[in-house]
Amino acid sequence: MTTLIEALQGADMLEIDGLHAWQFELDDDLLQQPDADATQPLLWIECIDGRTTRRWQFSLSAVRAARHDASSDAWTLDDAHGTHQLKCFAAFRGDNLDDEDDDEAP
Repeated sequence: MTTLIEALQGADMLEIDGLHAWQFELDDDLLQQPDADATQPLLWIECIDGRTTRRWQFSLSAVRAARHDASSDAWTLDDAHGTHQLKCFAAFRGDNLDDEDDDEAP
């Protein structure tokens, strides 16, 4: 991945500041606007930390400015509340269907 936006588009789950978050949203419509306001929110993340719901929101400019650390495979994002570490994960998927070849007896 060359940008955090590309990593987010392929992600099924995130880790932010050590917390796993599968509830996140990337505003694809904003990405399609060539003259989009860079201060508009692009990424929303929500997770449960014990009994507390935690939420983060990052602007288009913050996501574009994210820095990748190859050794930890984490992205560093800055917002008004400080610096955050973000990791993107893609889930493995399979189906329940057997291949047609598996049903044939030799």
